Amino acid sequence: MSIRRYDEAVMTDSSGIKSSGIKSSGIPGQGSGAGTLASSSQGAIAASNQSSLAPGGLPSRKQRRHIVLTSHPSRSGLRGQPIHWGQGDPVQRGAIVATVSDPSHRNAIGTHSGSYAVYRALAVANGGLCPDHRPDLTNTAPAIAIGPHPSWADPQKIVSLDPFGAVVGEVFQPLLDQGIDIRPTIAVTNAHIQMPELMETLRQGRLTADGAIVKPSGDLVVTKAAVEPVWYLPGVAQRLGVSEDDLRYALFEQTGGMFPELVTRPDLKVFLPPIGGITVYLVGDVAAITDPNRPLAVRVHDECNGSDVFGSDICTCRPYLVHGLEECIRTAQQGGAGVIVYFRKEGRALGEVTKFLVYNARKRQQGGDRADAYFARTECVAGVQDVRFQELMPDVLHWLGITRIDRFVSMSDMKYNAIVRSGIEIVERVPIPDDLVPPDARVEIEAKKAAGYYTEQGVLSEEDLVQIKGRNLTD
Repeated sequence: MSIRRYDEAVMTDSSGIKSSGIKSSGIPGQGSGAGTLASSSQGAIAASNQSSLAPGGLPSRKQRRHIVLTSHPSRSGLRGQPIHWGQGDPVQRGAIVATVSDPSHRNAIGTHSGSYAVYRALAVANGGLCPDHRPDLTNTAPAIAIGPHPSWADPQKIVSLDPFGAVVGEVFQPLLDQGIDIRPTIAVTNAHIQMPELMETLRQGRLTADGAIVKPSGDLVVTKAAVEPVWYLPGVAQRLGVSEDDLRYALFEQTGGMFPELVTRPDLKVFLPPIGGITVYLVGDVAAITDPNRPLAVRVHDECNGSDVFGSDICTCRPYLVHGLEECIRTAQQGGAGVIVYFRKEGRALGEVTKFLVYNARKRQQGGDRADAYFARTECVAGVQDVRFQELMPDVLHWLGITRIDRFVSMSDMKYNAIVRSGIEIVERVPIPDDLVPPDARVEIEAKKAAGYYTEQGVLSEEDLVQIKGRNLTD
């Protein structure tokens, strides 16, 4: 693979950094003074003298550790253990080491906790967190066992998460004992959740409290898993239909050069991107998820803070999420299981600022907020309708070992197509009941049905879509 080089651009940056006392070294063939892209923006740090610390545990200004740039392994001497993605044996696959406590152990680009890594850096900067802290993983093992499943050993099925991310404390204990700082990227626990709408379904008799799945108090008993993204770059590129070279170049350029190893370290194949993760809610007997003789209901839901948390009525997100939970409960009480997958992809992964700008544009346009112009306003602001890239979405379903979904609680054609293409059978699709659609969300749902969303009703004509209007901005 031919990786574009950015030494000249980086030299400008490194010369600026160099004036602050950070070492850089020349690269043969690049001319004198060409700076090594030292890794980095990841903050890969090698300790040179930690004997004198400032208040809060940070090295004093004079004693501060040198930054060792890791962009060129031949110069930095960094040699993390290789990762053999798709190996079913985690030891043969290799541990993913993205911590910064010892750069010589690193074998991945980026670091843990997604976007929250920046807050960790702030805690280190103000002395609240020791930069060399290592977590005590005692009693943190998954509340229930998930896997391993055959899909864990199939590099075509999982490319955007580490299937062994929940069990690093078990399978990599010998490496942990050697001092290698390996962190979990998945955590699994049990919980009770309450939602007012579910309490109402109990009062109406649509659901019953069985004492195990739904408590008499109305609590819903779930197992939930938090999943951080871990991307195998060759697999992600293949999934998106682009070259790995082009993928790395775009990731480097469009993040403002945040991760130079993307273009200088083709030997590093794993990337922990600074994006939001996934939360999975499992309802009922987890063993039923992989049992072909027991029913399974699934909803894949992309984050919508306005509706999911605060009940905004401009979209169907919270009503559909609640309906998905209701279907999961009903299926679990019938002897099966239910799965809610919640992705942090606010505003079709365009972000909440873009979403609100689009809201303003929709409601101020000539003719008002109309279903026929629903997607056009998004494109005017963002340049694209959607960047959620559902091609990566089925990975978490394969992590759970899902091979068939009996009731898929979604109308999205993109989600349906991605799941089916990944090899998972979908038996039945469940649209949102019409009485759950808020009046102001009629614009959204009719526009989506006209664009290809699943519906058991007819699709409106272009003339009829013009007549579907939402509130004015000042109403």
